[in-house]
Amino acid sequence: NFTISDQYVAFGQKHHMWIVGHNLVWHNQTPAWVFHDDKGKLLTREALLARLHDHISTVVGRYKGRIQSWDVVNEALNEDGTLRQSLWYKIIGPDYIAKAFEYAHEADPQAQLTYNDYNIENQAKRDGAVALIKKLKAEGVPIDFVGIQDHDNLTWPTTAQEDAAISAGAQLGVKVAISELDI
Repeated sequence: NFTISDQYVAFGQKHHMWIVGHNLVWHNQTPAWVFHDDKGKLLTREALLARLHDHISTVVGRYKGRIQSWDVVNEALNEDGTLRQSLWYKIIGPDYIAKAFEYAHEADPQAQLTYNDYNIENQAKRDGAVALIKKLKAEGVPIDFVGIQDHDNLTWPTTAQEDAAISAGAQLGVKVAISELDI
């Protein structure tokens, strides 16, 4: 049912806004059936990749040329910078991230593609994000942005932590977006 998302995109177009699609792949709020067959068993790698491709090509394809940027993969890292052991990871493997970006680029080659996460202001998570983005770029994966979710409070992050997060992204040769901001 695309009724509400169609309205969202139409509103953005009417008002000449930069529209961000948030998000295509996330460990949280993905329905359990996505990962299981009709008998309740976990899908094979090939079957889940097919579902991932179908999902991304359907959603991104519907809004091709109308949504300027997609948060392709959201929150794939643990606080220590390692890859989260989500069902995406456990079934497909760590290359699920690269596949998601490839599928999004295939569906809309003009869209800007983002890896989005929170707490990148913390050194360990930032190091993980930097390593992930470097690896994706080295593999030729089309990634344009790192999205920093600023879920801040009055004492965190410090100005130095925020600067370090933004600078780390910029040094990777990708654009940096404050993708979410609340205090």
